[in-house]
Amino acid sequence: MAFLTSVQAQPNIQVHREAFLMGSRFDITVVETSQEKAEKAIELAIQEIQRIEKLISSWSDSSETSMINRKAGIKEVVVSTELFELILRAQQISNLTQQAFDITYAAMDGLWQFDGSMKELPSPTTIQQRLALVGMDKILLEASRQSVYLPLKGMKIGFGAIGKGYAADRAKMLLQKQAVPGGIVNASGDLSVWGTNAQGDPWTIALTHPLDKAKVLGTFELNNQAVVTSGDYEKFQYLEGKKYSHIIDPRTGYPSQGLISSTVFAPKAELADALATALFVMGPDVGVDLIDQLPQVECILINEKGLIFTSKNIALEN
Repeated sequence: MAFLTSVQAQPNIQVHREAFLMGSRFDITVVETSQEKAEKAIELAIQEIQRIEKLISSWSDSSETSMINRKAGIKEVVVSTELFELILRAQQISNLTQQAFDITYAAMDGLWQFDGSMKELPSPTTIQQRLALVGMDKILLEASRQSVYLPLKGMKIGFGAIGKGYAADRAKMLLQKQAVPGGIVNASGDLSVWGTNAQGDPWTIALTHPLDKAKVLGTFELNNQAVVTSGDYEKFQYLEGKKYSHIIDPRTGYPSQGLISSTVFAPKAELADALATALFVMGPDVGVDLIDQLPQVECILINEKGLIFTSKNIALEN
């Protein structure tokens, strides 16, 4: 006689850890069947983020990015497939956003400070000199050799507006390959999620109004996607009675004006990260029009008067 037995599935648990990576706070949450498995998964995610940092960091002399910047105006640099393809995607996003997103903005580093140390505006002459070094179209990419060349001395690339999103995506992809059933990689506000929480429910986020933290704009269920918010309400500078955002318009060399918050939902955090920055520069009208043309991408923009602008598939209660 055969006896039928039932095997009860082991309940999932949810484990969270904070880590300081890429100069920022990362919050990593994973859903697993045991504490041991969860801790191992989080450690793998941290190692992957550290690997990405070594690849794209502008501050590490040993990174491929630093090598490209050091050789600006001197010679091309042969790089890894991963970095070459990241630069190619950055170039595509730059074209998509009318150059509002541009990794060569790094040539402006140091010109604007948002730590309270600036006492006067940079001179227009200095800004124009730096601006001559900015422009994704100036980068020379050779696919057959996977080489990158910055033709002008002083040119630089930097991944500050896309790097954390890319790292969050890579960590997520790694854990998905390890069959981790669910989790969140939160790279200082760049969220990349997959699966469900320990109770089997969708991951849900609440967006608050930057001018009134008690006011919830809406709650959103995330299904294997990413959400990123860029804002000027935490990092800015007052000069000559005017507020200046830390997000620089790479086309003018001056801080962007008008918006105080830009939130983007997209399939990947890398894309959401870059677009959130670009929309800040483009403004609500042009920005929303762009997002409405992109599949699986939505946005919520808030201007300095507190007015809210959304893409066509997002409806917020007044």
